[in-house]
Amino acid sequence: PIPEVIRGINAFALGVKYVNPEAKVHVVWSNTWYDPATEKEAAISLLDIGADVIAQHQDSPAPQQAAQSYGAYSIGYNSDMEAFAPKAYLGAPVWNWGPYYEKVVRDVMNGTWKSEQYWGGMADGVVDIVVSDLVPESVKNLVSVFKEAIIEGKFHPFTGPIYDQEGNLRVPAGEVLSDGELLEMDWFVDNVVGTIPR
Repeated sequence: PIPEVIRGINAFALGVKYVNPEAKVHVVWSNTWYDPATEKEAAISLLDIGADVIAQHQDSPAPQQAAQSYGAYSIGYNSDMEAFAPKAYLGAPVWNWGPYYEKVVRDVMNGTWKSEQYWGGMADGVVDIVVSDLVPESVKNLVSVFKEAIIEGKFHPFTGPIYDQEGNLRVPAGEVLSDGELLEMDWFVDNVVGTIPR
């Protein structure tokens, strides 16, 4: 339950809320980065209470496979997992560190490298989003519109108004969370069901 994971859950939940303001995102903590058995068990616990889409913040395809076995949908993490659950997989955010590594190596070779806090993203080609053929064309187009808006700096997922689970206004209308606030995020947005272990 670190800010990176909480931030990812909240970003996903804000996207869910945009599409369906009544939808809830239920969180089950596996406390793993890669443990297929535990991650599958966590996914099944959500499927057993009626989840129709399983998302994850781990690297194994087990949640995808659990979703497919239940006839539900799934959203992967870090890489394209379609091969593991082709009848369930809707897409995933994917990371490609190649462009950043190439820049660092060039800077080192040129003697210009300096330590820095790096917040690369879609504009740098480090982050992308993969959308499968199971997704309707209209939704693919919507994803494309938001992706371009993020790249062009016209949209930020953490733009207010954003409320937490207790109904407190965390981000006023029109304001955007700073990098520092994102790095310290320790609260869930209002459509998340679950707690953050302390």
